[in-house]
Amino acid sequence: MALKILMLHGINHSMFGKRDPKQYGTITLAQIDDQLRSLGQELGAEVESFQTDSEGDMCGRIHKAYAEGKDAVLINAGAWTHYSYGIRDALAILTCPVVELHMSNIHAREPFRHVSVFAEIVKGQICGFGVDSYLLALRAAVSAVKAAKG
Repeated sequence: MALKILMLHGINHSMFGKRDPKQYGTITLAQIDDQLRSLGQELGAEVESFQTDSEGDMCGRIHKAYAEGKDAVLINAGAWTHYSYGIRDALAILTCPVVELHMSNIHAREPFRHVSVFAEIVKGQICGFGVDSYLLALRAAVSAVKAAKG
């Protein structure tokens, strides 16, 4: 049975491919999701993606992930990473591994981006590798689930 993994894309991510190509490249959100689904198949995981620009909708989707019993959650919350205690509290409800990821190296950017309010509650962070941050995060999540299941 395939692992059920949820990929959460945050605010402004529907603009990937157009927004600040120096930081984020020219890859689109649809291309990222295609690569995640493809790698997921190789790893025995079904990857569902969700993107919203609404903080409340993001919290609602996290609550739904809890109810669905997702095996792992990946999140690139964008700017919400640095200040959304609402999303942090929703993520803290989850009992599965949560992997935070960012395309850019948040620690090499503006000082406000150096802080993640999720850091204390996630399994780990991956940043700075562009689209590969997503793929590395998926590999890390699958590994964490398999290790937890023994």
